[in-house]
Amino acid sequence: MTTTLVIMAAGIGSRFGGGIKQLAPVGLNGEIIMDYSIHDAIEAGFNKIVFIIRKDIEDAFKEAIGDRIEETCKKLNVEIAYAYQELDALPEGVELPADRTKPWGTGQAVLACKDVLHEPFAVINADDYYGKEAFVKLHSFLENYTPEKANEFCMAGFILKNTLSENGAVTRGVCKVNEAGYLTGVDETSNIVKISEGAAVENDGVLTPIDAESYVSMNMWGLTPEFMQTLEDGFKEFFANMGEKNILKAEYLLPIYIDELLQAGKVSVKVLDSHDKWFGVTYKEDKEYVVKSFAKLIEDGVYEKQLFGDLK
Repeated sequence: MTTTLVIMAAGIGSRFGGGIKQLAPVGLNGEIIMDYSIHDAIEAGFNKIVFIIRKDIEDAFKEAIGDRIEETCKKLNVEIAYAYQELDALPEGVELPADRTKPWGTGQAVLACKDVLHEPFAVINADDYYGKEAFVKLHSFLENYTPEKANEFCMAGFILKNTLSENGAVTRGVCKVNEAGYLTGVDETSNIVKISEGAAVENDGVLTPIDAESYVSMNMWGLTPEFMQTLEDGFKEFFANMGEKNILKAEYLLPIYIDELLQAGKVSVKVLDSHDKWFGVTYKEDKEYVVKSFAKLIEDGVYEKQLFGDLK
């Protein structure tokens, strides 16, 4: 069975040419975080990669990573495809607001894959390091896909304490999970900071402790091909229900829409626990820590010095 990794990279375009954090070298040979995600996905068994970008950054993106990854994947019999998130890719009958300047969020980004995605797939952010465990578990879940399981999704659940930055506050989707290990809700929580006792939410200088052992969503989902039609229907509903929302800033966000489907009882989401430590460059000060962390993973034998050298 083909299983696909979808990498949401369209958002990097607004920062091309100016020290883009997603393209910051973090490995011994100039690898970026995305390289490690692709390596771990292929190692876990994924055999197709879809990059979501924008047409206006295509040449720069391929120069930075796409051409190199295509060459590597060709040797490994892994298919590469591109999808393009565009501002004016809207449902029939919806006009582009004159002053809207940016695309419509992660839901629209994944919807851009509709013509190249016909198999179970995982979705990740371009600039997050997830670790090997989550890819293995997502792939195992997706391998059990059948059309009868069209509404059975999964999500990599990371432990909050493993996703915090040493250099400032982060926003995380704090998850509610039932005893059977299924997601029952996601609470998008801002201003989460690391403290000596674990974690807290900071508001106006006041720290309110939060359970550091909670599951959080890092936008790593396992989804089915049928979800693409559901996602398209949801995009139409997004505009139909715009109401008082600011149409120049409103976003169709993947986790929020999946949570809406969950609350309506239309889907199930199995939480696959991962105890790997997340890395990301949320703040410029994070880069040094990330570089040291990858060096340690290489020293410990988790990765080879030549990243893809162990894949055949």
